[in-house]
Amino acid sequence: MKWTSLLQDYLSFLKIERGLSDNSIKSYKLDIEKLIAYLEEFKISSKPENISNTELTEFIYHTSKQVNPRTQSRIISGLKGFFNYLIFEDYRNDNPLETIESPKVGRKLPDTLSVEDIDILISAVDLSKKEGERNRTILETLYSCGLRVSELTNLKLSDLFFKEGFIKVSGKGDKQRFVPITDNTITYINDYISSSRSQLNIQPEFSDIVFLNRRGKQLTRAMIFTIVKQLVVKTNLNKTISPHTFRHSFATHLLENGADLSAIQQMLGHESITTTEIYMHLELSFLHETINSFHPRR
Repeated sequence: MKWTSLLQDYLSFLKIERGLSDNSIKSYKLDIEKLIAYLEEFKISSKPENISNTELTEFIYHTSKQVNPRTQSRIISGLKGFFNYLIFEDYRNDNPLETIESPKVGRKLPDTLSVEDIDILISAVDLSKKEGERNRTILETLYSCGLRVSELTNLKLSDLFFKEGFIKVSGKGDKQRFVPITDNTITYINDYISSSRSQLNIQPEFSDIVFLNRRGKQLTRAMIFTIVKQLVVKTNLNKTISPHTFRHSFATHLLENGADLSAIQQMLGHESITTTEIYMHLELSFLHETINSFHPRR
């Protein structure tokens, strides 16, 4: 079998059988394409059903000189999944990466903002511009609801249950959850919908999407990143910040103020509590800094 045809079958399997998001599937695709490009570059004729452990080990070594350990670990994990799929489909009897271990990278604690940092960023939004009210509402929604970027850009008017105090969010793998929303954020969204959004020439296919660009179309993930990046530059905030930072800050601030970890897990849409526990590590780090700063025996 050819690499490209099996890759397409695998991507379909990930979408239909595993229910993975488009972004996750894209990552798997890019990692396997790295292997395919490597085989072509070095004129290695091995096929998916007979490529050896030695050849794959050489590929891993080759990539280790180009990427960091975390990326290398992800590539190995992705390839293991691909070859497990080939076993499942009876193309192979073994996984040639079974004995290849991923580099130890540890758990990366997410970057967070203080409440003051968030206030500075939101206050820096220029409300005199047409998109100003929309951008302020976007940041307020990211932070107050802990949304992923894709969840924000896909948020629909029909997902807003303001009377009940919730919004319906479509997360990874199209899994839906209800997230509580504050009265303050409800006011921002309602004001944006009734003023800025109502003045747009909204394209019919995007009539149910909450956040739109100037042409009445759905915002892209890249546009949300650009909004945040421009505000970071404008405020001279010396931190590495992305839209996802608001989600991390949402979880961290809840935990610092005594929220239950399982409640945070439910609001973030984490399938496993282990994923949410990374914020517990962040909280422990915060406690360590506190005792070093304030304890008389520091």
